[in-house]
Amino acid sequence: MRASVRRLLRSAWPPALVFAVLVLAWDLIANAVHASLSLPGPWYVVTGSWRDRGDLAAAMWVTTEEALLGIALAVLCAVILALAVDWSRAVRRSIYPLMVLSQTIPLIALAPVVVIWFGFGPAPKIAIVALFTFFAVAVGTIQGLGSADPDTMSLLRTMGASRAQILWRVRIPSALPQFFTGLKVGVTFSYVAAIFAEYVGATQGLGYYMSTANQYFNTELVFGAVIVSALLTLALFGLVVALERAVIRWRPPAQVNARW
Repeated sequence: MRASVRRLLRSAWPPALVFAVLVLAWDLIANAVHASLSLPGPWYVVTGSWRDRGDLAAAMWVTTEEALLGIALAVLCAVILALAVDWSRAVRRSIYPLMVLSQTIPLIALAPVVVIWFGFGPAPKIAIVALFTFFAVAVGTIQGLGSADPDTMSLLRTMGASRAQILWRVRIPSALPQFFTGLKVGVTFSYVAAIFAEYVGATQGLGYYMSTANQYFNTELVFGAVIVSALLTLALFGLVVALERAVIRWRPPAQVNARW
C-alpha cells in the first residue's frame, strides 16, 4: 500500500507542479489585462461557477449523457464493421477505403445538416459524437484483429477449430490492446463534439450554457464550463484506462520509464 502511494505521488507531482505554475501565470496575466481583455482570474472563475453550480451541473449532465451515448454508438458500429472487414476480404476492399475517405469530409460542416435532419433534441448530438469517435476505434480494432499470431491460428486450424473459434480465442484477444488505444483517442473528442453540436443548435447542455453566458458577457462562466468539460474528459479517459487494465490483465504494462 505504501509503495502504491509513493508511486502515485511520484507520478502526480510533476503535472501538479506544472498545473500550479499555469494557474499562477493565468492569475498574473488576468490581473494585468483584466480591464482591456475581460479575462477573469482563476479565483473569479471558481467563485462565479460555484454560484451558478445549479445550472452548470444540469448542463454538465446533459452533455455527459450525449457524450456517453455517442461513444457507445460509435463503439458498437466500429466493432461490427471491424469484424465484418476482418471476416471478409470483399468487405475490406469495398468498405475500408470508404472509411478512410469519410475522414476527409469536414465533420464540423456536417453538424448544421445533422441538426436539420434530427432536430434540436439529443439525437444530433449523439450522432455527431459518434461520427467524431468512430474512426479511431474502428481502425484500432481492424489493425488489432489483423495482428493476431499466425502460428497460433495455424495450430488451432490443425486441431479442427472453426473460423468463429479462432476469432473468439485468438483474433479478438489480440485486438483488445489496439481497440482500447483507439477508444482512448476517441473519448478525448467526445465532449468537444457534443459541445460543438450544442453550439450549432440546442436548448440545454454545456455548449448552450457557454453560448448563453457569452451573450451576457459572463466570461467567468464560460471559463468555468471549459474547465468542467476538460475535467470530465480526463475522468472519462481515466475510466477507459481502468477498464483496459481490468479487461487485459495478461498484458504487461508499458515501460514508459525504460531507458534507450
